Amino acid sequence: MSSVNKKYVLQLCHDYTFPFLDVARQYASLFKGTEYKVITVYLVGEKNNDVVKQTDSDEVIFLEYPCKSLKGLKRKPIKQIKQLCSQYDFDFAIGHRYQAIYILRNIKHLPVIGVNHSFGKFKRFTRRWFVNRHKKNLYLLGVSNAIRDEMRVYLPRFPQQQIQTLYNRINPEQVRADQLDKEAARKHLGISQESYVFANVGRLHPDKDQRTLINAFAKAAPELPDAVLVIIGQGRLEKELKQQVQQLKLAHQVFFLGVVPEAVNYFRAFDSFILSSDYEPFGMVLLEAIMAEVPVISTNVGGAREIISNKQWLFDVGGVDKLAKLMLTMYAMDDAQKKALNEQNRQCLEENFTDDAVQNAFWHLPFVKSLRA
Repeated sequence: MSSVNKKYVLQLCHDYTFPFLDVARQYASLFKGTEYKVITVYLVGEKNNDVVKQTDSDEVIFLEYPCKSLKGLKRKPIKQIKQLCSQYDFDFAIGHRYQAIYILRNIKHLPVIGVNHSFGKFKRFTRRWFVNRHKKNLYLLGVSNAIRDEMRVYLPRFPQQQIQTLYNRINPEQVRADQLDKEAARKHLGISQESYVFANVGRLHPDKDQRTLINAFAKAAPELPDAVLVIIGQGRLEKELKQQVQQLKLAHQVFFLGVVPEAVNYFRAFDSFILSSDYEPFGMVLLEAIMAEVPVISTNVGGAREIISNKQWLFDVGGVDKLAKLMLTMYAMDDAQKKALNEQNRQCLEENFTDDAVQNAFWHLPFVKSLRA
C-alpha cells in the first residue's frame, strides 16, 4: 500500500462513448470524501476538455489509440500503464470491460477490480483461461446480480466471493433538475397534450424487441382510444418496425421520433414507460423513468427485474398478451394508484441505485475493505 498522503486509484476505460463517460464519473464519485485521488485513463478517444470535466476525476489522461490498434497483445498500452503505475504507485485499479482488465492484469502486484457491464463476456475460453490464471489480486464486479450470477457460472474455478455486484446508479438531483415538465417536454417532442402516452426509448434492435411492444399495443389499442405509443431511438430494424405499424393500421397511434439528444430530459412527457428488451444487463432507462415519476412496465429479464420493486409489472419475453393486459391496467389507474406505484419504485431507487447508496455498498464489499486496510 502507498503512504497515507499518497493514495491513488487508477481507472482504466476503453473509451468515453455513451454510456461509459457517465460510468467513469460514477466510479470516480465512489472516492469523493476519501483519502484517494482518482486518475482516469481513456484508451480510445481524442483529448476533450468536456470529457475531462464530466469524468470528474483528479486527473484525466487520453492515450488516443485507434480502436483497431487494441487488438492482439496490447504491448504498447501495457507499457504505458506500467510507466503510469511507476509514477503514481496506485493502491489498486478499476478496469471497465475485458480489454482494460487484460491490460491491468499484465501489471504485476497491482490489485484490479474488473467491471463487467454486459452478458456473455466470458463465453470465450481464452478469457476464462486468462482470468483464472490471474485470479490472485483480481476481483470482478457485475452491474447487476444477473451479470454477477452469469460470471459465476462461466468461472466456477474463480473464487466466488471475488465476484460481486455493484449497481449502476443515477444522480437524482441532477436528473430532476434537467427534466422538463410535462407540457414543455411534450411540446419539444411534438406530442399531443391530450394523449395518453406509452413510451419506449432504445435502439431499434432485436435485443430491444419493439416488435412485441407494437403487437401488444395493437392488441390493447381498441380499448385505448386516446393512447399513443412513442418510440425514441434508431437502428437497423427501423424500416421493419415501421412496416409492422403500417400492416397493423396503427400509423395514427404509433410514432417513431428517432434519436432525441438528452432524451432523459423529456421523460415527463410520458404517462407510462415500457422496457420490452429480451436482453438487458441493467436497465438505466428504467431509473430515468422512475426519476420522472413515470410508472414503468418491463420484461422480466436481467437487471431490469432488480429495479422494478412491484413484480406485478413484469412480463415474460415475447409476452404479447400479458403486456397488453398490463398496458390496459396501467391506463386505467387513477392518480392515487400511480402515486403509490411511483413511490414504491422511488424508494427502491433511493435505497439501491443512487451515488450515495452505491458508494456505501462499494466500501462494504469484503475485498474493497481488504484493499483499503
